[in-house]
Amino acid sequence: MSVAGSLLLLPGDGIGPEVMRQVRRVIEWLGKRRGIEFKVEEGLVGGCSIDAHGVPLTDETMARALAVDAVLLAAVGGPKWDALGFDKRPEAGLLRLRKEMELFANLRPATVFDALVDASTLKPEVVRGLDIMIVRELTGGVYFGEPRGISTLPNGERRGINTQIYDTHEIHRVARIAFELARKRGNTVCSVEKGNVMESGLLWRQEVIALHKAEYADVTLTHMLADACSMQLVRNPKQFDVIVTDNLFGDMLSDEAAMLTGSIGMLPSASLGAADAQGKRKALYEPVHGSAPDIAGRDIANPIAMMLSFAMALRWSFDLQTEAELLEQAVENVLKTGMRTGDIMQPGMAKCSTSVMADTILREMDKLVAA
Repeated sequence: MSVAGSLLLLPGDGIGPEVMRQVRRVIEWLGKRRGIEFKVEEGLVGGCSIDAHGVPLTDETMARALAVDAVLLAAVGGPKWDALGFDKRPEAGLLRLRKEMELFANLRPATVFDALVDASTLKPEVVRGLDIMIVRELTGGVYFGEPRGISTLPNGERRGINTQIYDTHEIHRVARIAFELARKRGNTVCSVEKGNVMESGLLWRQEVIALHKAEYADVTLTHMLADACSMQLVRNPKQFDVIVTDNLFGDMLSDEAAMLTGSIGMLPSASLGAADAQGKRKALYEPVHGSAPDIAGRDIANPIAMMLSFAMALRWSFDLQTEAELLEQAVENVLKTGMRTGDIMQPGMAKCSTSVMADTILREMDKLVAA
């Protein structure tokens, strides 16, 4: 049995432990059926870490995240911790992981499985065959810019300040990821900003154009304002191949794109750092959905986004393309049979639990390797 690499699993809060449990089962399946073993550790992040240690992410867990080949994170947060300050809330643990691992590029695919065309709120002809990759800058912009904070003015009013800031190298490195991805897909990149009213957006457009001219002239480059892109995503989403944008707009647009697929519970994501001399990248993989505390502990959450996030890890961090495709194909085949969790339930389909969905996907993987 070969050791493919090391993994840190961070189940987090809400439905996180339930969906991460299904990934554990896939990892075990790969060991038994494919002879591929991973060195697996588990840690705390988010609210569960606050409850156990008083902080959303301990220095020890941060060090472990930096040492492994890939981190899998399920979800953080919940109303239990909403009264805490921003630097002490569960989400601060996720932001610290992204910042200290230098995960500057967030890849969020929005793909519509044929079996789920009718699950989307848009017309079938609008979303059938949809395959978009959104590349979001993840460690800069308004979420990290300084100055920031809330202050009291001399007249007694309060003022909230957040700063949108980008430097050339931050724009170039995430745009480079987008161009490289496009070369393997439809060879088209749409760069999205608000250069009509924001200097940072104007700089973004100028620097993407400069990089394109210098290194990626073979890729078709278009530009769109963020509000127009938001409208076009629901009007004609199949016009897009790869979208590259900043942290704030990427956060919003990728969630909008997620709902084109029928459920936010279907979509994975990968957050990548720069490649080292051996071509290895720090990486964190997580579903786009949140912790969904209202359904936690009920075995009804959709595990597919978490499982597909692991498929992205197999592809990007461990170069296990065959196994990634095997897991993805198994998911697609199970959806074709009509198996559905509640979030993607449709008339005439078979409603199932989190664990039964995973059971069925694992059985389908068995069938695929036996064929």
